Amino acid sequence: MTGTRSRMICGMIAVLVILAMGIPGVWAAEKVPRMTKEQLKELMGKPDMVILDVRSSSDWAKGQTKIQGAVREDPGKPTKTWAEKYAKDKTIVLYCA
Repeated sequence: MTGTRSRMICGMIAVLVILAMGIPGVWAAEKVPRMTKEQLKELMGKPDMVILDVRSSSDWAKGQTKIQGAVREDPGKPTKTWAEKYAKDKTIVLYCA
């Protein structure tokens, strides 16, 4: 999968997950909040934070680095099969790079 296509799929997955979790007002990838790695580092380890690794299976397997504590979710599965596992009051961070 090309890098551009992979990023596009990850962006669509992020939007679908946020919509499935009931966060109103998010209707386009441009409106999905972004965060820097510095912002993520500040939040890591907090109990209300969930980090989801949604890279494709091949990208995940080839990846040399993984965020400690991140939960791997397969973007190839329907979002509903795993999105409901996470509480709506948590800060959900999806990453695929």
